[in-house]
Amino acid sequence: MFELNSVPKAKENYKATQNACKLCSPLGASVAYKGFKGCVPLIHGSQGCATYIRRYLISHYKEPIDIASSNFTEDATIFGGDENFKLAVLNIINQYKPEIIGIASTCLSETIGDDVSLFLHHFLEKHPEIDTDFVMASTPSYQGTHIDGFHEAVSSVVKRYAQKGLSQEHVNLFPGFVSTEDLRLLKEIMADFSLEHIMMPDYSESLDNPVWDTYHRIPEGGTAKEDVVKSGSAKASIEFGTILNKGKLSGRVKSKQLSNTGAQFLKNEMDVPLVNIPMPIGITQTDAFFEELKTLSGNEIPEKYTKQRGRLVDAYVDAHKYTFGKRAVVYGEEDFVVAMAAFLDEIGIELALVATGGESGMLENEIKKYCPENKDKVVVREGYDFESIRDWSLENKPDILIGHSKGYYIARELNIPIVRVGFPVHDRVGGQRIKHLGYSGTQELFDKVVNALIDHKQSISPVGYKYM
Repeated sequence: MFELNSVPKAKENYKATQNACKLCSPLGASVAYKGFKGCVPLIHGSQGCATYIRRYLISHYKEPIDIASSNFTEDATIFGGDENFKLAVLNIINQYKPEIIGIASTCLSETIGDDVSLFLHHFLEKHPEIDTDFVMASTPSYQGTHIDGFHEAVSSVVKRYAQKGLSQEHVNLFPGFVSTEDLRLLKEIMADFSLEHIMMPDYSESLDNPVWDTYHRIPEGGTAKEDVVKSGSAKASIEFGTILNKGKLSGRVKSKQLSNTGAQFLKNEMDVPLVNIPMPIGITQTDAFFEELKTLSGNEIPEKYTKQRGRLVDAYVDAHKYTFGKRAVVYGEEDFVVAMAAFLDEIGIELALVATGGESGMLENEIKKYCPENKDKVVVREGYDFESIRDWSLENKPDILIGHSKGYYIARELNIPIVRVGFPVHDRVGGQRIKHLGYSGTQELFDKVVNALIDHKQSISPVGYKYM
């Protein structure tokens, strides 16, 4: 007999997520797949998943972006998506003629237990003439964020193509989910150090194209699969990030802090040395990046960059009076906020709150490791949503928000400035061209932060200063 007392009590402090501070895993996988030449992403799930991803990416990158879908219906949800998947693959091949189809699973297809590898096996048995390659990433959003999906897709491509060989002079560069402008900057830096490199992934052209005379179903650009093959014989890999995908994706246990990135695979399976460093935002972390390039290339740091560094130091001194003691809320994906917080720490801004939707269990330690000036007072929150950030901000009154567009409504309610960085930037033009990395990217970020604080001070002044 059923008794009311046998019903488990809900946690008293339980609250449903409201406006999550993260995005879905297949979205991150789609961005990663766009960074490989001739690749078309295929979302195995409902049409709504693919539409959501297209809408988000188009709004940020301001480009036409095709994301294919197996288009689940009610029947597919009950009986499985085998036939939908095979039809989707045929349509993609007939219309796009891709080199690679990058498959990303969804919550729905994973929940019903679709075996995509088996679907592919049956499909290729029936169509032996097809020479398109397939890559599969398991990316249910209930086990991770868009960053987990991004790393999962990159790792899947590396595992599909990389081959161990005789050591060569090139370097693998795994930049993570950064802007297209950051990718172009990194390529320039590598060239200036005379370092041949393989960027994985490289969507600097495929997600930020020049104007076209005619529509390209598959945009130009991306890392060629032939280059991914060579990644197994690189002299080293450099990977930005110290948390990466050590969260919940694929059932990882947080306490074990396992990582399954492409760079980690190359280290474990093909003996390619790996250097993990935070994203090079700010002087300290950019110095660390440039020292690694100096070691790997055998070349001194070009004068171009020593001058950039010197101008950045001078700017820090010039504007320190505007930044010192200001209290910031920083939010976004984990490795990005670690690097952004480290930059703010070195310019004298107090980290009031650092928040993320990720749940690696590592964020607080990483923040305190790389933010020595703030380690004893910073509040760090994982698994946070924007309503929690709003509630905290209303109570604690920060001076500035630093993160992407989804936090704008909080800044508006508090009447404080917001500096838009990272992904997504939906309410401004040029989100894909925001530069974050290196001395030059840091200089642009620093100017944005300082000018946002000055602009706010002017806007609330009854006098209206012309000199600041």
